[in-house]
Amino acid sequence: MTMYHVLVLTILSAIFALSSSQQVDKFQGLNPCTAKATCHECIQTSSCAWCFQADFGDKPRCFQPSMTSISGGCEEAYIFSPDNRLTKLENRELSKGSASGSGMMSSSGSMSGSMSGSGSMSSSGGSWGHSGSSASGEIVQISPQRVKLELRINEVYKMNVRYAQAEDYPVDLYYLMDLSKSMQDDKEKLSALGDLLSESMKNITSNFKLGFGSFVDKVVMPYVSTVPKKLQKPCDDCEAPYGYRNHMPLSNDTKLFSEEVRNAAVSGNLDAPEGGFDAIMQAVVCRNEIGWREKARRLLVFSTDAGFHYAGDGKLGGIVKPNDGVCHLDNNGWYTYSSYQDYPSISHVNLKVKENAINIIFAVTAEQIAVYERLGVHIEGASAGVLSADSSNVVELVKDQYSKISSSVEMKDNSTSAISIKYFSSCLKGGTSTLTSKCDGLKVGDTVEFTAEIMVTSCPKDPKEWHQVFQIYPVGINESLIVDLEMLCDCPCERPGNSGFEAKSPSCQGFGTLSCGICDCDKSHFGQKCECSVDQVNSSNDTKGCRPDSTTTLDCSGRGVCSCGRCSCQQEGVYGTYCQCDDFSCDRHNGLLCSGPDHGNCRCGVCECKHGWSGKACDCRSTEESCIPPGGGEVCAGHGKCVCGQCVCEVGDEGRYSGRYCDKCPTCTGRCAEFKECVQCQVYKTGPLVDNGCNNCTFTPTSIKVVEAHEEKDEHLCAYYDEDDCRFAFVYSYDENEKVLIRAQENRECPPTVFLPGIILGVIAAIVLIGLAFLLLWKMVTTIHDRREFARFEKERMMAKWDTGENPIYKQATSTFKNPTYAGK
Repeated sequence: MTMYHVLVLTILSAIFALSSSQQVDKFQGLNPCTAKATCHECIQTSSCAWCFQADFGDKPRCFQPSMTSISGGCEEAYIFSPDNRLTKLENRELSKGSASGSGMMSSSGSMSGSMSGSGSMSSSGGSWGHSGSSASGEIVQISPQRVKLELRINEVYKMNVRYAQAEDYPVDLYYLMDLSKSMQDDKEKLSALGDLLSESMKNITSNFKLGFGSFVDKVVMPYVSTVPKKLQKPCDDCEAPYGYRNHMPLSNDTKLFSEEVRNAAVSGNLDAPEGGFDAIMQAVVCRNEIGWREKARRLLVFSTDAGFHYAGDGKLGGIVKPNDGVCHLDNNGWYTYSSYQDYPSISHVNLKVKENAINIIFAVTAEQIAVYERLGVHIEGASAGVLSADSSNVVELVKDQYSKISSSVEMKDNSTSAISIKYFSSCLKGGTSTLTSKCDGLKVGDTVEFTAEIMVTSCPKDPKEWHQVFQIYPVGINESLIVDLEMLCDCPCERPGNSGFEAKSPSCQGFGTLSCGICDCDKSHFGQKCECSVDQVNSSNDTKGCRPDSTTTLDCSGRGVCSCGRCSCQQEGVYGTYCQCDDFSCDRHNGLLCSGPDHGNCRCGVCECKHGWSGKACDCRSTEESCIPPGGGEVCAGHGKCVCGQCVCEVGDEGRYSGRYCDKCPTCTGRCAEFKECVQCQVYKTGPLVDNGCNNCTFTPTSIKVVEAHEEKDEHLCAYYDEDDCRFAFVYSYDENEKVLIRAQENRECPPTVFLPGIILGVIAAIVLIGLAFLLLWKMVTTIHDRREFARFEKERMMAKWDTGENPIYKQATSTFKNPTYAGK
């Protein structure tokens, strides 16, 4: 056999093995572990363990520890089943806890401890401290601070994270203002409110710093006018335009703040949107220049009455270089790359805001509030408030927004797509935790506990990514829980240098590497122990012992691997010389193999039925007891045959029999005819027995409105039509003493009475009336026609211009002549 043939056989065997595995999982409900061929595949399957014992035989090495029979007797020392493990590396006490100060963790410094299993991480110790800081003097608002987690994939690990807002926590507030011409009155009002803003924030915290910056737009067309005169003075009382300037880093000097705001000159630009995103980016990333403190609540108040430019708008001014998100402020606080880099995108701003844990407060006018509220949804920790036309409400706005921010905590993380994290908490309500990462209504002294359910969803392809570090952090707070995660994606015995890894191992005949108890053979050998050589194996002899006869072309029935002339069955439950047998391919009844263990067992694809059962699926009773009525009698009441423990009813002369014991015949007459005349006589006073007073009747029926037969009560329905063509029905049955019980319909269903003389008279009258109507119609039509003809005649006569006396062709019978020469003589 050539190497090509060996590879083809191996691939085909693997395909058939996979198909067989799917059948096993589907029909027998076997655990998913047995199909795993390597140790790393095994431990990447939830709750599976691997046996790396070298002399374990052909049994499946991957199994569920809870199913001890499947482990096949693997010695405990050779079972590898890693547990999820948590080690707390840094767990300092919180600076401020609940008002009662009890029931919380108080371990200080770093500690190391481990926990196995999938339970929740719990803290040890007594009560919370009430000092403003931890034992080391540093403010701590989240606990623990760093843990190491070893986690198998697709297994959920629950870890508790606690947050408490520290008392008198430092606040850094940087006021970033739009100083275009339209904001001139706002600037004057803000300079007067500087002291008031500082005093208001100092009522919240004694450790407060205030800073100030301004922006206009990029100094290129079409954002500002580049006419030399306009570049110097774009409007009345305006100074030259600029992109962004840091006027005052964060400081305790409120008078300096008012002075800087007062001295800052307004400028102008051409288009409506401003370059606010450039200013936000620089104010966020220039941490040293702005003076952001590591342990402080960082607030960036963004004040404007206009919209904003974002990434891509720079192309209008010929600026195509993307914003690099790096600080570019000179010694005087001017943004030097305004005309060289494009505006940042919303997602870029959001990324830098998250990295630097800054809360942005958009203080904008009523016309712009809808736009900035939608913008705030896409920037983590951002909020928006309505600024009055002259910024006179800026103090109240900042206080309200800070109150909303500080009274809420939202947990986020920066884990990769291979890690799934869900947060649960009851917040301050107590009771059952619900799926939420945010809690509102918090005050100083309140402690909130979140349960993070962490699960590794998949092992990255690159083993270097099996070790990851991510953070769980409260939004807007520069503190986090750092999680050093190690994904348990492989086994130590698969790595060189481990005791379970042996190159050219004697257990593999020296032709392969023993890894986790299985042989990884070299290219010229194969078999479980690398006992077969490609060069020495004859293809005809090699497959002869793996096929039952010469007509079969499939080795090991397609469910095993032919190794050196012998079948090695690959799946549990498959056995036999040619892997032809299994215990899951037998016939089923009601979804149960061989009708269930009470009826029979599957042996090599055939059901072996237990006593009292027969049939291919052991679903038929061997006796006819189930076909005999409870009161005794013939099998199937003599009207059918007992087949597989059930009656198959026949069709008799009177009709078709039915029922469990073929004892019912809805179409048969039964005793209906016998009871018919008595029911007519006693209930409806009709029929042939009325003349002798119903004396021959031996029963008295019960009258009911509607007659219905209940087969389960062995009732028989009878229905007839009497001499009046009326339908009547009754039901008869028997009581426990075999006495006849009859229920008859109270009233007969008779056809409605027809008054024949009235119908005849009505037809005659209708014919006469119709005739008269036709005569009247004919008379009316002829009258109208005659009148029209006469009228036309009269009209023609009146229009004639001569009569008979004036006929132009009429001549008198005599004529008169005169002689012109006659002189009367």
